[in-house]
Amino acid sequence: MSDAKLQGVLLALSQVARQLSAVPSNQPGPDANCVKLNTNENPFPLPMMVMQSALAALERHYLYPEDDNLSLRDAAANAYGLSQDQVIAGNGSSELMGLIYRAFLAPGDSVAMMSPGFSFNRKLAMLQGARFLEIGWGESYSLPIEQLLRGPAKDAKFILLANPNNPTGTFVPVAEIDSLVAQSDRLIVVDEAYVDFAPDDALRLVNRHSNLLVLRTFSKSYAAAGIRVGFGFGHPELIGRLRNLQNVFNMNLIGHAVGISILSHRAAYDENHRYIKDERHRATIALSQLGFSVIPSHTNFLLARVPPGQDGNWWQASLERQKILVAVFPDDGLENYIRVSIGTKTQMDAFLSAARDISESLKIQSLPVKHR
Repeated sequence: MSDAKLQGVLLALSQVARQLSAVPSNQPGPDANCVKLNTNENPFPLPMMVMQSALAALERHYLYPEDDNLSLRDAAANAYGLSQDQVIAGNGSSELMGLIYRAFLAPGDSVAMMSPGFSFNRKLAMLQGARFLEIGWGESYSLPIEQLLRGPAKDAKFILLANPNNPTGTFVPVAEIDSLVAQSDRLIVVDEAYVDFAPDDALRLVNRHSNLLVLRTFSKSYAAAGIRVGFGFGHPELIGRLRNLQNVFNMNLIGHAVGISILSHRAAYDENHRYIKDERHRATIALSQLGFSVIPSHTNFLLARVPPGQDGNWWQASLERQKILVAVFPDDGLENYIRVSIGTKTQMDAFLSAARDISESLKIQSLPVKHR
């Protein structure tokens, strides 16, 4: 296509699409030799019975998956004590989040998110031409209910909060969420991606409040990030309209089979969850001894303020040179933090060893030079 024709095609893009730059096709892939602690996956294999369900589903690869995810929704409803029409299933909870933005936001509308929070929500709002309002957490990461009800977020079409929160790992008591939803006349979306590592959940509030949506995913606690299984729970009228927005055959056969099997064998993950909590505790103590300030976490990751002298980007680069991948964030107030996913003992040993080596090298560099 000539440059002139290409320019004509690009000018025909929607206003929102014109704001997006083209993603380069030659981005380097991840180094397979690195210890990957930057995206909060669960590092353990699927339980054998779940793996067998995936292999059995693969034998039916020539068939379309079940329309409207009926069997998967029914399994989730039975597992969580709800009705099938209160459940939507998605290609990860990220698909469901995108549906909510499409359903509720028109150009010029606003959406409010507790901040810091999951940054991809900014892009979802931009794609709808909506204003994205970031509302700071209260003291000790409490929920600022009055500000959400009567402050800058009072005209937002919906309020989004993650509990436990990403990237801080903090947890809001469910009673605070119950109070917010009860007092609000807008939709409240609670993203519970990490809830299996937390002390409580908000799913029981779904039957109590028609303006609440709860999202779940099997990516974090159920080791199925690459299979893409997520759920939304809410009032049947709201869930039914969101289902009507979904793409046909939005999930695949393996996702259906694995999701149903996980729902039938959730107890098989209990040891996995205990292991991650134990490693989280061990890493918290070890990092604290190295001068990091670690925020108490209710997830499968830690957000840690690095010791004085360097920022998060410096530590990320230093760890990457030792083949350890961690996450950093450009958000105001997070420049001096790194986020570390909790992996296997071997992975965490490698991370902590690298962090100790870096800390020791910093101490040596700061020693005064002795002159003869």
